[in-house]
Amino acid sequence: MSAAVPGGAVQRRTYLIGLCLLLVAAVFLLVGAGVGSTGFDSVLHARHDPVAWQIIWDIRLPRTLGAWVAGGLLGLAGAVAQGLFRNPLADPYLLGSASGAALGVAVALALFGVSPFATAFLVRLGLTGAAFAGAVGGVLLTLLLAKGVLHTLRLLLAGVIVGVVLGAARDLVSLAVPDILQAMQAFMLGSTGFVGWASCGVMVAVLLPTLAIAWALGRVLDGLALGEATAASLGLPLAAVRAVLVGVLALVTGAAVAQTGLIAFVGLAAPHLVRSMIKTTHGRLVVLSALMGGLLLMVADVLARWMIAPQELPVGVLTAVLGGSYLLWLMHRRGSRGSGSL
Repeated sequence: MSAAVPGGAVQRRTYLIGLCLLLVAAVFLLVGAGVGSTGFDSVLHARHDPVAWQIIWDIRLPRTLGAWVAGGLLGLAGAVAQGLFRNPLADPYLLGSASGAALGVAVALALFGVSPFATAFLVRLGLTGAAFAGAVGGVLLTLLLAKGVLHTLRLLLAGVIVGVVLGAARDLVSLAVPDILQAMQAFMLGSTGFVGWASCGVMVAVLLPTLAIAWALGRVLDGLALGEATAASLGLPLAAVRAVLVGVLALVTGAAVAQTGLIAFVGLAAPHLVRSMIKTTHGRLVVLSALMGGLLLMVADVLARWMIAPQELPVGVLTAVLGGSYLLWLMHRRGSRGSGSL
């Protein structure tokens, strides 16, 4: 009796997975405090060496914690996008929001001459606002070209086109103002190296309310998963909810991109990994996806600092390699199962 599968068991498993993700993240937060160009020496001498303590407190801890929060934003964005557009391939990078956010940051850098490496709170907040405006524009342009969300293929093609066009506009802005070329190069590769406590504060201020909104609208996403007609027959306010969720998607993407640059595959892979562990409602899915995305980016950040220490890899390059490899393996596994069933 499948109907007798207790909801309490699913709820307990959800809590267990969430707790495990938090515990593993706490372990990697401690590991991240010891990984860097000076190695674990800073940790060993932090108690008696003010410089070592400053390295840990002002550089490593905010960077590691910032990677977790940024990954949480991207994981949340992926879960919202996939639920809203009823497409497992939907993520911020396919719907134009990330490209729009990057364009917004480039315009802000060109107009105001600020640096993405600045740590001042107002600068981080301003870059987040510019990225949010660009992300909203990118998503709205995608929806306009696709004429809504009813046609999945048209939506994805529109997202690809908008991403290319906005990416070209971003490159034109960078070429027109050569002073920002170096900053934009680091920004495009994706990096948590310039994340400080101010960045963490901005991202947490965005993550908490947007996560609460997405969780509260989980029932609407569950209804959308059954189809437009079914959701409408249930009396769900689809137009208003879509507008709110598009705003959530744009805001979380803009906040993450403004602080860390373009980091690929985290938003796409996190919900898939959660679904591979548990089948649950969208309300729980968005929370677990945020936790999973945070853990993915935190692990990638630690690996990026450790693999070729004392040098480091751009974390966006590492997530692209690891995330792309995972998705290729997933496609191969599903393809093998499909061929075997024929």
